[in-house]
Order: sequence, then C-alpha cells, then structure tokens
Amino acid sequence: MLITTTPQVEGKKIVRYIGLVSGETIIGANFFRDIFAGIRDIVGGRSGSYEKVLREAKETAVYEMQQYAATMGANAVVGVDLDYETVGSGGSMLMVTASGTAVVIE
Repeated sequence: MLITTTPQVEGKKIVRYIGLVSGETIIGANFFRDIFAGIRDIVGGRSGSYEKVLREAKETAVYEMQQYAATMGANAVVGVDLDYETVGSGGSMLMVTASGTAVVIE
C-alpha cells in the first residue's frame, strides 16, 4: 500500500476517495531511559534510546492506519500527517497519531 504525505500521487489517478483513516499508539518511556537521557542533556549529544522509541511509535501508528485503510478497500493513503504529543503524569508517555485519506488509485 502506498502511503504519502502529498494530496495526490504523481502519475496516478485517484478513482475513489474512501475516507479518513488514522492509527494511534502510546508508548511509555522507561525510567532508566529518562535517567540516561537527562545525563545526555547535560553532557550533550543525541538520545539514541528516545529516538528509537519515537521511531517505533511512528512505525506502529502508520502501520495501524495502513491496516485500517486496507479493511476499507483502499490501496493508498494520501495527505498523511503525523502528530506527536506527550501524555500522562509529567509527560511520561508519548502518543503518536498518523492520519490521512484512504483512496483507491489506478
């Protein structure tokens, strides 16, 4: 299935708009990652553990959106938008939402 952030697919014609689809995931940050990320903030550099969690959350949200679109008969999702938010007490959890329009393309 084609997933794109653009509203159209170059060289393809959208023959049917099916509707809005989304996928969500919430992932908790683990205590030890928080400690090491804090140390990393002090000494500088990237936090590989947080980057990995963020990537996993994004992939899960996009996968769930794709599966929902497939059950609706779509073969593509256009206009995809990714949103990131922290939730929970003290922002201890990360929520990622992927949304777009399920379509059928030629």
